[in-house]
Amino acid sequence: METAAIPEDTGHAVIRIAAALLCREDGRTLLVRKRGTLAFMQPGGKIESGEDPAAALLRELREELDLVVEPEALRPLGRFDAPAAHEPGWTVRADLFLVRTQQAVAPAAEIEEVAWIEPLTPGDLPMAPLTRDHALPLLRR
Repeated sequence: METAAIPEDTGHAVIRIAAALLCREDGRTLLVRKRGTLAFMQPGGKIESGEDPAAALLRELREELDLVVEPEALRPLGRFDAPAAHEPGWTVRADLFLVRTQQAVAPAAEIEEVAWIEPLTPGDLPMAPLTRDHALPLLRR
Protein backbone atom coordinates (compact mmCIF):
# COMPACT_ATOMS: atom_id res chain seq x y z
CA MET A 1 0.00 0.00 0.00
CA GLU A 2 1.32 3.44 -0.89
CA THR A 3 1.46 5.95 1.95
CA ALA A 4 0.22 9.42 1.15
CA ALA A 5 3.12 11.37 2.67
CA ILE A 6 3.26 15.11 2.15
CA PRO A 7 6.41 17.10 3.09
CA GLU A 8 5.52 20.02 5.32
CA ASP A 9 7.25 23.38 5.70
CA THR A 10 7.96 22.45 9.33
CA GLY A 11 10.36 19.71 8.26
CA HIS A 12 7.81 17.07 9.20
CA ALA A 13 6.01 14.75 6.85
CA VAL A 14 2.30 14.06 6.93
CA ILE A 15 0.54 10.71 6.76
CA ARG A 16 -3.00 11.12 5.43
CA ILE A 17 -5.53 8.90 7.19
CA ALA A 18 -9.27 8.47 7.46
CA ALA A 19 -10.63 7.49 10.87
CA ALA A 20 -13.97 6.79 12.51
CA LEU A 21 -15.52 7.90 15.75
CA LEU A 22 -17.44 4.64 15.83
CA CYS A 23 -20.22 4.98 18.40
CA ARG A 24 -22.86 2.65 19.77
CA GLU A 25 -26.33 3.60 20.94
CA ASP A 26 -25.15 3.47 24.59
CA GLY A 27 -22.63 6.27 23.89
CA ARG A 28 -19.51 4.12 23.97
CA THR A 29 -16.91 4.55 21.24
CA LEU A 30 -14.55 1.98 19.79
CA LEU A 31 -10.79 2.21 20.02
CA VAL A 32 -8.38 -0.24 18.43
CA ARG A 33 -4.79 -1.25 19.09
CA LYS A 34 -2.69 -2.48 16.20
CA ARG A 35 -0.47 -5.53 16.58
CA GLY A 36 2.96 -4.64 17.98
CA THR A 37 1.90 -1.19 19.27
CA LEU A 38 0.80 0.25 22.60
CA ALA A 39 -1.50 3.17 21.79
CA PHE A 40 -5.24 2.81 21.23
CA MET A 41 -6.77 4.88 18.45
CA GLN A 42 -9.76 5.28 16.19
CA PRO A 43 -10.33 2.56 13.61
CA GLY A 44 -9.25 3.60 10.14
CA GLY A 45 -6.03 3.90 8.25
CA LYS A 46 -3.92 5.36 5.51
CA ILE A 47 -5.53 6.85 2.46
CA GLU A 48 -4.11 5.31 -0.69
CA SER A 49 -2.92 7.51 -3.54
CA GLY A 50 -5.94 8.87 -5.43
CA GLU A 51 -8.41 7.50 -2.87
CA ASP A 52 -11.22 9.55 -1.35
CA PRO A 53 -11.12 9.71 2.50
CA ALA A 54 -14.63 8.26 2.86
CA ALA A 55 -13.80 5.36 0.52
CA ALA A 56 -10.57 4.74 2.44
CA LEU A 57 -12.48 4.59 5.73
CA LEU A 58 -15.08 2.17 4.37
CA ARG A 59 -12.26 -0.08 3.10
CA GLU A 60 -10.35 0.10 6.38
CA LEU A 61 -13.43 -0.69 8.52
CA ARG A 62 -14.10 -3.75 6.38
CA GLU A 63 -10.46 -4.90 6.52
CA GLU A 64 -9.77 -4.15 10.20
CA LEU A 65 -13.09 -4.98 11.86
CA ASP A 66 -15.11 -6.96 9.32
CA LEU A 67 -17.57 -4.06 9.52
CA VAL A 68 -19.55 -3.08 6.43
CA VAL A 69 -20.85 0.48 6.57
CA GLU A 70 -22.93 2.25 3.94
CA PRO A 71 -21.37 5.49 2.60
CA GLU A 72 -24.39 7.54 3.72
CA ALA A 73 -23.73 6.45 7.32
CA LEU A 74 -20.51 8.51 7.43
CA ARG A 75 -20.85 11.97 8.95
CA PRO A 76 -17.77 14.17 8.30
CA LEU A 77 -16.42 15.87 11.43
CA GLY A 78 -13.41 17.66 9.96
CA ARG A 79 -9.69 17.30 9.35
CA PHE A 80 -7.30 17.23 12.28
CA ASP A 81 -3.49 17.09 12.64
CA ALA A 82 -1.64 15.36 15.48
CA PRO A 83 1.75 13.76 16.08
CA ALA A 84 1.79 10.20 14.75
CA ALA A 85 1.60 7.68 17.58
CA HIS A 86 3.98 5.13 16.07
CA GLU A 87 6.03 7.08 13.50
CA PRO A 88 8.34 9.51 15.33
CA GLY A 89 8.74 12.84 13.55
CA TRP A 90 5.60 12.34 11.46
CA THR A 91 2.21 14.02 11.68
CA VAL A 92 -1.10 12.33 10.93
CA ARG A 93 -3.65 14.42 9.07
CA ALA A 94 -6.95 12.70 9.74
CA ASP A 95 -10.31 13.10 8.08
CA LEU A 96 -12.59 12.10 10.96
CA PHE A 97 -16.09 10.71 10.44
CA LEU A 98 -18.82 9.89 12.94
CA VAL A 99 -20.25 6.41 12.39
CA ARG A 100 -23.10 5.07 14.54
CA THR A 101 -23.52 1.31 14.61
CA GLN A 102 -24.99 -1.53 16.61
CA GLN A 103 -23.12 -4.13 14.55
CA ALA A 104 -20.65 -6.45 16.21
CA VAL A 105 -16.99 -5.89 15.40
CA ALA A 106 -14.14 -8.39 15.37
CA PRO A 107 -10.42 -7.61 15.26
CA ALA A 108 -8.97 -8.55 11.86
CA ALA A 109 -5.95 -7.68 9.68
CA GLU A 110 -3.41 -5.85 11.89
CA ILE A 111 -5.81 -5.16 14.80
CA GLU A 112 -4.73 -6.89 18.00
CA GLU A 113 -7.34 -5.53 20.43
CA VAL A 114 -10.57 -3.54 20.51
CA ALA A 115 -12.09 -1.62 23.42
CA TRP A 116 -15.49 0.08 23.73
CA ILE A 117 -14.92 3.04 26.05
CA GLU A 118 -16.91 5.85 27.65
CA PRO A 119 -15.66 9.10 26.03
CA LEU A 120 -16.02 11.03 29.32
CA THR A 121 -14.19 8.42 31.40
CA PRO A 122 -11.88 6.49 29.06
CA GLY A 123 -9.82 4.88 31.80
CA ASP A 124 -6.07 4.31 31.72
CA LEU A 125 -5.66 3.09 28.15
CA PRO A 126 -2.61 4.57 26.41
CA MET A 127 -4.00 6.67 23.55
CA ALA A 128 -2.69 8.11 20.32
CA PRO A 129 -2.46 11.93 20.34
CA LEU A 130 -5.20 12.21 17.69
CA THR A 131 -7.56 10.20 19.89
CA ARG A 132 -6.69 11.97 23.13
CA ASP A 133 -6.49 15.54 21.80
CA HIS A 134 -9.09 15.64 19.01
CA ALA A 135 -11.40 12.62 18.65
CA LEU A 136 -12.55 12.09 22.24
CA PRO A 137 -13.03 15.83 22.89
CA LEU A 138 -15.43 15.92 19.90
CA LEU A 139 -17.58 13.30 21.62
CA ARG A 140 -17.52 15.13 24.94
CA ARG A 141 -19.31 18.18 23.50
